[in-house]
Amino acid sequence: MQLGALFSKQAIMRRVLISLLPILLFAVYSFGLRVLVVLAVVTATGVLTEFWILRFMKGGTGFKIPEAIFVSCVLFTLVLPSTVPLWVAAVGIAFGVFFGKGVFGGFGKNIFNPALVGRCFVFISFPSSMTVSWATPFAGFPGGFVRYTTGVDAISAATPLVQKGVDITRLFLGQIAGSSGEISSLLILLAAIYLVYTKTASLRIMLSGTVAFLGLSTILYTIGATAVNPLVALFTGGFLFAIVFMATDPITAPRDKTAQIFFGALIGLLALTIRSFSNFREGAMFAVLLGNTFGPLIEMQVKEFAARRRMAHEQG
Repeated sequence: MQLGALFSKQAIMRRVLISLLPILLFAVYSFGLRVLVVLAVVTATGVLTEFWILRFMKGGTGFKIPEAIFVSCVLFTLVLPSTVPLWVAAVGIAFGVFFGKGVFGGFGKNIFNPALVGRCFVFISFPSSMTVSWATPFAGFPGGFVRYTTGVDAISAATPLVQKGVDITRLFLGQIAGSSGEISSLLILLAAIYLVYTKTASLRIMLSGTVAFLGLSTILYTIGATAVNPLVALFTGGFLFAIVFMATDPITAPRDKTAQIFFGALIGLLALTIRSFSNFREGAMFAVLLGNTFGPLIEMQVKEFAARRRMAHEQG
């Protein structure tokens, strides 16, 4: 079977992959060629899992695998530390594809982002592989392009969110330890511009989520409830990556424009609340999954409210 005949073409997913390419290359530069090995293992496992799910549902042949699986695999790889054991990465993507998408009936019917379902699973099931050690990024050219991996620092946290004395410019550019694709805020913001410009992702979700995150962070910082500067909070951890790539997933996010604003704001507020007051130092993944849970309800309530207003206007 030819490769083109095996996969269904999805232009929107290809644009997402294009936006992720610079982030992936920077991850390799920062952490070494092992990032590509993790990606290869994740992609092979994810595609095979999707294939067997579709084969079971379709009862044989005559189906095509959505190209969305490649987006899920790249996203999942980029939210993992480069030091993650390969078998953990394989188990995580298989779990995410099966329980995040397959059990709901496949592509277009899932309510949760499969990559985040997989990350949440490995974070809870294999915490030592996700929180104990983090790779120290390479510096200078050619960096990780000619090296397999780098050394690690012992940092016990979901992500090294609070790093004393780290310059905010270094945080913005990605010269810090962290998950493979979440460290460079600059590249994530450039990807966001591309996705919005090509009408691939919702600007409303990105902006409302970021404003809510910064707004609550500023309030908590001002009253002394947290010691983390709002910009430092924004540029560390995985929130920016999550709000740009995960929250805007066209399958799991609301389609109504007003609902998108409430949806994004909910994710921003939840992400900072979980990060600040729970034992989980990185709240973005839980925030998006909770947002996915309440997204349909938010959209329904917004539409019902709009319908009631139209009815009242017509009767008035």
